[in-house]
Amino acid sequence: MSLLSKASLEDAALEGKRVLMRVDFNVPFDKASGEISNDQRIVAALPSIKFALEKGAKAVVLMSHLGRPDGKPSEKLSLKPVAKRLGELLKRDVTFLDDCVGEKVEQACASPADGSVILLENLRFHIEEEGKGKDQDGNKIKADSAAVESFRASLTKLGDVYVNDAFGTAHRAHSSMVGVQLEARVGGFLMKKELDYFGAALQNPARPFVSVLGGAKVEDKLKLIMNMLDIVNIMVIGGGMAFTFKKVAGMDIGSSLFDEPGAELIPKIMEKAKAKGVEIYLPDDFVAASKFGADAEYKVVSEKDGVPEGWMGLDIGPESAKRFADVVKSAKLVVWNGPMGVFEFPNFAKGTKTVMDAVVDATTSGATTIIGGGDTATCCTPEYFDTEEKVSHVSTGGGASLALLEGQELPGVAALSEKKVRETPKPATKAPSVASASRTAQKKAKGFLATLEANPVATAGVVALGLALVTLALTRNN
Repeated sequence: MSLLSKASLEDAALEGKRVLMRVDFNVPFDKASGEISNDQRIVAALPSIKFALEKGAKAVVLMSHLGRPDGKPSEKLSLKPVAKRLGELLKRDVTFLDDCVGEKVEQACASPADGSVILLENLRFHIEEEGKGKDQDGNKIKADSAAVESFRASLTKLGDVYVNDAFGTAHRAHSSMVGVQLEARVGGFLMKKELDYFGAALQNPARPFVSVLGGAKVEDKLKLIMNMLDIVNIMVIGGGMAFTFKKVAGMDIGSSLFDEPGAELIPKIMEKAKAKGVEIYLPDDFVAASKFGADAEYKVVSEKDGVPEGWMGLDIGPESAKRFADVVKSAKLVVWNGPMGVFEFPNFAKGTKTVMDAVVDATTSGATTIIGGGDTATCCTPEYFDTEEKVSHVSTGGGASLALLEGQELPGVAALSEKKVRETPKPATKAPSVASASRTAQKKAKGFLATLEANPVATAGVVALGLALVTLALTRNN
């Protein structure tokens, strides 16, 4: 699957069409007030919505999930407050429908007023969206396959053009991601940006290409590591999983995180890195803590001394952070997935912050830098390091970006139409100019006369033919 060959919103004919758009309005709510606490995901969808309206779409019908209602309606997880906030942001009325499928919804979307914006109720109120859920007793249940087909058919009736702008759910084969059977299925602007960046990184990377990996378990990141070893030049490994590498190498890690199943995989990883010529950088100093907590006693320890018994490593040390930063600054392409330490605690955030500063510097120097969603994306928010606008791209999809980096095909992307190849028109044959035609005629005449001069018999024949034609003309005139 080529990420760069998928059709996008700009490739679709939208005028007079009902645009059925899958968005990600899975926004957080304040528990006390019940108000939306962060509307960034709604704001992020505005460019695609506005573009469709500006291009003359008859209506934009929006569908999304919110939370995990497990296939049952839940007032707490209704999208009704989202419709209100969306209307405020768009400065226009947004019609909210209290369901997402069925006859009433189909009728409401069949011939809406020109320029309408419609938001459907939470897709996950129906078990047919995810294909599974829970019954009233909390037991896991599966959706009936015929009901899933009916659900998908009803969604399909709500639009003429399908737009997917929910990259964060693209790794899920949910009905709204893969089951809408409209002929035109394109990516929205958010989806396009994700595919452009990851497509360039994974299919045509600039070099040197440095991947920075963190996170807890080697086993959880094995597919990612093995896939990235095929394409990167340098791999930097920090975070909790670095301690598993270090223990396998003989270091005392105290009570630090240790992934026993992952430890068995490390020889395989190192063997592939060697075969592919990939340099792997691991930390050689650490910030150890007396306990897991923001108020823990802490100190820097070396690889030689190890982490004291009963203590745990919660960050890479200052020397390792500087070494990693230097590597990052030398890159032309950086893909980062997973923090270097427990950045939520200020005393254990310095390693992640140092590497983040290096990523920003690399971006300023012209490198392409991609933050792969999840916890690493959280690091970029104003609450922490506030670097969202200082790197090339912060992915909106933690699980989706991880799946891409693992080399997986994303169902929601695979379902999109391919871009149509536009045939290059053949240049028209240029008619000769009058002057050119005249010169050609003169050349032919000269050649003809030369032939006659060289052949007296031919000359006599031509003269005879000429006299015959003159005689015929005179006869007709009389």
